Amino acid sequence: MKPEANLTGLFVPLVTPFTDDLRLSPNALARLADEALSAGGARGLVALGTTAEAATLTAEEKRAVIRICSAVCRSHAAPLIVGVGTNDTAAAVTLLQELAQRGDVAAALVPTPPYTRPGEAGTLAHFTALAEHGGLPLVVYDIPYRTGQPVGTSTLKALGHLPEVVGVKYATGAVDAATMELLGSPTPDFAVLGGDDAVISPLLAAGARGGILASANVRTADYAELISLWRRDAAGPARRLGAELARLSAALFAEPNPTVIKGVLHAQGRIPSPAVRLPLLAASADSVRRAADLATAGPHRAHRETAA
Repeated sequence: MKPEANLTGLFVPLVTPFTDDLRLSPNALARLADEALSAGGARGLVALGTTAEAATLTAEEKRAVIRICSAVCRSHAAPLIVGVGTNDTAAAVTLLQELAQRGDVAAALVPTPPYTRPGEAGTLAHFTALAEHGGLPLVVYDIPYRTGQPVGTSTLKALGHLPEVVGVKYATGAVDAATMELLGSPTPDFAVLGGDDAVISPLLAAGARGGILASANVRTADYAELISLWRRDAAGPARRLGAELARLSAALFAEPNPTVIKGVLHAQGRIPSPAVRLPLLAASADSVRRAADLATAGPHRAHRETAA
């Protein structure tokens, strides 16, 4: 039997708040984490994902982020997923083993090997090695428009049968025949979590168990409610809320992630600065204003109606 990682519902991949001089802001990160799990209603958190600008964090900063997020997750009895992104299989095994030794990480979010493009057989061999030697449950991150490595449905299903592989963050950029095949014949103990924010509603309608959604840094409770509505088969309210949140997600991704999200969070007074680290540049004022207007729209009520 596979390890239980409780991969149902909303997982928020947190931004990493910086000060104006680009230092980590631990207090702001702790507040964001607590808000997501309390008032926001998220099931769990993701630390060191793409949204966290993990590639620009030092090793010390990464340890601090994990420590902060882990403490908040413990206080809420919520699972923590940690991003492990590398195209070096041996290095990934070492990182996983170090995380496993902590004893407070529910799973690792691991992309298909980026840039190397090892092919589907190489991708399967990579995750097989991580499953056998890493010592931690794995969530495959399938995002070919970032990694350059597409993964077919048959390979995803094979990955889903590996020991320790408990789910996939599915962010292929499309809801197509392959998506429907994956969701239409689910692999036991293998959760499909939507990762394309703008189309999370149709993914949930087709059978995804939840989502890892950068947009949920903003209006967290509504994204959690969207997942709940689809799981309750409340299709009418879910479609209305899904359409509203799709507009928000499109605005939040108008410029490279997480620049607009950080701009909105700063405008809301939730983080001390909208600063991002190079090679990212801060989002334009127009993009932030458009997204902030959608983020601060009056509370959505229609989706709370009961299904007919």
